[in-house]
Amino acid sequence: MSSLVTRHALALSVAFAVPLAWSADAPPPQGVVSLSSSATLEVTRDLLSVSFNTTREGVDAASVQSQLKQALDAALAEAKKASKPGQVEVQTGNFNISPRYTNKGVSNGWQGSAELVVEGRDMQAIGQLTGKITTLTINRVGYAISRELREKSESEVSAQAIARYRAKAADYAKQFGYAGYAIREVNVSSNEQPPMPRPMMMAKAAAAPMADEMLPVEPGKGTVTVNVNGTVQMTK
Repeated sequence: MSSLVTRHALALSVAFAVPLAWSADAPPPQGVVSLSSSATLEVTRDLLSVSFNTTREGVDAASVQSQLKQALDAALAEAKKASKPGQVEVQTGNFNISPRYTNKGVSNGWQGSAELVVEGRDMQAIGQLTGKITTLTINRVGYAISRELREKSESEVSAQAIARYRAKAADYAKQFGYAGYAIREVNVSSNEQPPMPRPMMMAKAAAAPMADEMLPVEPGKGTVTVNVNGTVQMTK
């Protein structure tokens, strides 16, 4: 499952059109109104993403790479014990090694970092896992709305937003003295409030593992919003 820290805005576009009944030489249509409406639903975020990382330095690249690999392998082995499809997903992240330089620009060794990402809907299991991984430290924590919950929420919110659009169109047509309206074109777009990643200011030190330490889990609320905008042709 791809990280939801990297999951970033969502959009759905639908367009309806009524064939133009006038020629290119005819005057532009009268009684056309631009309208917009929206609806928002607040839901509890159900997806947790935790990024672990570690850094190493040394005089040669091979030594640094070996140390990073050992730390990552140990964390990966522990994380795989808790892995459950759709509930706890595990993947390695960035792994890089680069030269280290002094303030005078002289190379004096190597430095590198390794990353492991765990995410899923089983927040309790992920929280417990953070207390078992001792070779990496928690770097970032983020909460988001899963695709399944978002799609379910969008369905409900879309109906509300479209109903409001139609009610507004009917009301405007009546106020302008028209009998009704016909939709010329309409766009429906949805978006989710971006996930809220946050750095861990007090990450566990790799040299001081605490197996009973568990990450406090409090996902908070997120919002799914659907916007409807377009034009309608008021009819006699």
